[in-house]
Amino acid sequence: MDWSNRTVLHTFTLLGFTKNEQLNVLLFLVFFFIYIITLLGNISMLLLITKDIHLHTPMYFFLGQLSFLDSCYSSVISPKMLVNFLCKDTSISSFGCAAQMFFFVALGTAECFLLALMAYDRYVAICKPLSYIVIMTRPFCIFLVAGAYIGGFLHSVIYVKSTFELPFCKSHDINHFFCDVLPLLKLSCIDTTYIEALLFAFTGSIGMSCLVVIIISYMVIISSVLNIQSAEGRMQTFSTCTSHITAVSIYFGTILFMYLRPHSSYNSNQDRVISVFYTIIIPFLNPIIYSIRNKSVKIALKKALF
Repeated sequence: MDWSNRTVLHTFTLLGFTKNEQLNVLLFLVFFFIYIITLLGNISMLLLITKDIHLHTPMYFFLGQLSFLDSCYSSVISPKMLVNFLCKDTSISSFGCAAQMFFFVALGTAECFLLALMAYDRYVAICKPLSYIVIMTRPFCIFLVAGAYIGGFLHSVIYVKSTFELPFCKSHDINHFFCDVLPLLKLSCIDTTYIEALLFAFTGSIGMSCLVVIIISYMVIISSVLNIQSAEGRMQTFSTCTSHITAVSIYFGTILFMYLRPHSSYNSNQDRVISVFYTIIIPFLNPIIYSIRNKSVKIALKKALF
């Protein structure tokens, strides 16, 4: 194929949700409120865990990291999206687009690993309580979290490099509200089947391996909980897992549906709605889920407020 007439793009245009100015103002107000509450909720959770000595355990160390990730994860997408609601110029440089995709993928992948680590933590706490302090030492927890971040950033390097090495000559309009890989692949003037398969393999292997760890951990946990004679004891033991199960179900459900589907089933309007859910809504919901369903967090919050 002759590439002599190929256009090298230095900027993209994010088409967003709608061109209706009145609707854009309404969407700005809604998403601005969600973003502020997301930051306040996650930062408050992180400060609460840092301040309260009773929450200085591996479980809450991981929860604090989840709050930090959600704050960063949401901040990669929301500010640019909010600006675009009010500005006619919704362009983004190729560098800015690559940077947004890089941090979005890195933090999203790190969150997958972190949710798996939290499941492993609950497995050790419930199934090996006498060895919990010995196994889940602070240096080991820091090592695990560092591994989650490193894995996330390595995965992101592959993602961004594979995507931005493609020639984009069909259009400069990204039919999305942020620089996601699927809308970008549609702008390439070459067949992206191989790249899609590569990214599918990497994303699928990471997502499924984390999910397998979570499922196996909870299968063993459920088996151990069922062996507890007291019904009240079973409920108390398993109650420490309910918040995490809720967060995992929401996060992995949307991520797997979004990225592990056949190419033929992609729909721009549907994908934007799903993307809002895992980029904006889930970071907003996580601190609510963990504060409402966690007695220790509620007690620490009451102490801090009163």
